[in-house]
Amino acid sequence: MSDTGTAVPRADGHHTLRRSLGFRDLVVYGLLFIAPMAPVGVFGTLDARSHGAVALVYVVATVAMAFTAFSYAQMVRVVPQAGSVFAYARVALGGEAGFVAGWMAMLDYLLIPAVAYLFSGIAMEALVPEVSRWVWTALAVVLTTLLNLWGVRVAARVGFLVLAMEIVVLLVFVAAATVVLARDGAERAWLSPLSGDGSQGAFALSAVIGAVSVAVLSYLGFDAIASFAEEVTGGSEKVARAVLSCLALAGVLFVAQTYLVAVLEPVSSAELAADPARQGSAFYDAVDVSVGTWLHDLVAVGKAVGAAFAALAGQAAAGRLLFAMSRDRRLPRALSRTDAGVPRVALLCAAVVTLVAAVWAARRDDGMDHLVSVVDIGALTAFTLLHASVVGWFAVRRRGGPVSWWRHVLVPVLGAVITVAVIVEASAAAQVVGAVWLAVGLAVAAVRRGRRGSAAAG
Repeated sequence: MSDTGTAVPRADGHHTLRRSLGFRDLVVYGLLFIAPMAPVGVFGTLDARSHGAVALVYVVATVAMAFTAFSYAQMVRVVPQAGSVFAYARVALGGEAGFVAGWMAMLDYLLIPAVAYLFSGIAMEALVPEVSRWVWTALAVVLTTLLNLWGVRVAARVGFLVLAMEIVVLLVFVAAATVVLARDGAERAWLSPLSGDGSQGAFALSAVIGAVSVAVLSYLGFDAIASFAEEVTGGSEKVARAVLSCLALAGVLFVAQTYLVAVLEPVSSAELAADPARQGSAFYDAVDVSVGTWLHDLVAVGKAVGAAFAALAGQAAAGRLLFAMSRDRRLPRALSRTDAGVPRVALLCAAVVTLVAAVWAARRDDGMDHLVSVVDIGALTAFTLLHASVVGWFAVRRRGGPVSWWRHVLVPVLGAVITVAVIVEASAAAQVVGAVWLAVGLAVAAVRRGRRGSAAAG
């Protein structure tokens, strides 16, 4: 039984996880997966879309994702299991809803690491062009997989060092930008990152909201913290606090760096909007012009290393999801086997899928676009079912004591509205891939249900 009376699937010594993580380890995994400098790649796009109010975009995005973080914090307290949203939907909405939630989250957990590995490979190829990006990508997969197979505690310690390096790089950027601003002044108005730069007309709330639908994707990964609920010491309350703390820290980092680069940006948001080819490198270009190439290179190296270890955290979360779904007999039973408390079979399966996707994309010029266009739908669908689980568990089934209408109804309903709105705003290709993935999942569920029925009849 869990600490609140929710049944945990029975498991023998070969199907259990080892408790060895503390609060700091959980936050490290979450921040690694998100990546402290996640806005670097999308700064130009968000600046153009929001008419220059890019820092405000991240303020609003942090508040928007807080609804999802709050729902995770509520459910992990009552269902502290490795399957995260799969486990929550299973107990609150039923087994089939749980499978759909887990299956859709799997799309996110398997492909986001592939994107991160590819990003690392591209960055390393730029530094060492003699070696193809797909080789660097494959090496990153192998290295981080070995760390994950070694154990969650070892991976967390190495991850902490990498995260510290990323934070140092970010602090160097903040310090250098502050010096330049104090010496030379700002290129744009000081309040423009919060109110728009005026180059595309008056402030437009619709433009900010449109950019938020892209910015929320920078936060994908903080939810992976809940996947380690069976490996944390000290109870599920620690996991809940880690989820909320990780989101808050990410929000502060994102707002700070986008504010600074926005006031340093010599190019207006209108110019970026008119020239989409410049948007991807807008962050680096602003740093080049205002501070110097040395900081550009430092940020690039930090992003290359950080991306590989963001994938490490994602791969670890994917392994826990496969483990939990297998333990509940929703996937082949072999995936739930552990060795010294490490779900090595599930981790290896996740690594193989991610390796194939990452190397395939690395060998194509448009590989990054293909991956990025489909990774988000799975997470957002799972988030929607998470919010439904809060309502189902607390307000419908009334299993959590007295119903609080704002915590158990209002917050999750608003959270679901936000995630559905982002799904609607997603590209048509992403929606199609999401629908196909869902259809495959429903077919898998139907086949396994039929096999169980035949076995019971026999």
